[in-house]
Amino acid sequence: MLLVPEGDFIMGADEGGQEDEHPAHTVTLPAFWLDRTEVTNAAWNECVAASACRPKSDAVRRAHPDFEAPSQPVSGISWDDARAYCAWRGKRLPKEAEFEKAVRDGDGRRYPWGSDPPTSRTAVFAGARPAPVGTHPAGRGPYGHDDLAGNVWEWMEDEYDPWAYRRKTAAEGQPGTCAEILATLDDLRRHHAQGFTGSNPIPTECEHSIRGGAYNYDAEGLRSTNRVHHPGRYRIPMLGLRCAKDVTSP
Repeated sequence: MLLVPEGDFIMGADEGGQEDEHPAHTVTLPAFWLDRTEVTNAAWNECVAASACRPKSDAVRRAHPDFEAPSQPVSGISWDDARAYCAWRGKRLPKEAEFEKAVRDGDGRRYPWGSDPPTSRTAVFAGARPAPVGTHPAGRGPYGHDDLAGNVWEWMEDEYDPWAYRRKTAAEGQPGTCAEILATLDDLRRHHAQGFTGSNPIPTECEHSIRGGAYNYDAEGLRSTNRVHHPGRYRIPMLGLRCAKDVTSP
């Protein structure tokens, strides 16, 4: 794990992307640890062997036999699966604000490596499969993390809140409660605001945030502010995880 230091950073954007990325605002976070890489198949299978995790989706395994290399990121796992794995390791899932800070540092960069558009040297995108983790060092983030953009999407701890950046808790990087989120989603539907949350339909339940883009996404989708969401039960080939951990005193 690599340390992300405490401090302020700019989360979100004032223009571009989707409406759920607006507005740009200052967030203050304590220091935390974040895995340098996405969790690999080899690491996941250790948890399965210990009877602490269930195997990845059989459907994903059958459809994508070329996703099974030990050093490739695990995918085809649900949000509950991801939480169970991190807990087994003595860790937790990262929060959405934590992930964005690990990507952006304090300079508001557009991608983990800076402002230059993605290339095959910096990220795995616009392709058919994920690469072994850590094989694109030119794309490392400001604190040394690999594959923060591309390869596989990553589950976040947070429930997805399209109005998170407008709430009183925005400066702490905290979304609303599930009840507040459901009320917000109902309001978006009443105002025919399809598109506010990107290309995915406006949810009818409390879903979970996912971050980072994936091997099959286009370059624009790898931007550091991009917010996507899925129901926690989803087990799909382009969605995996990495874990975080609080910084505690000795």
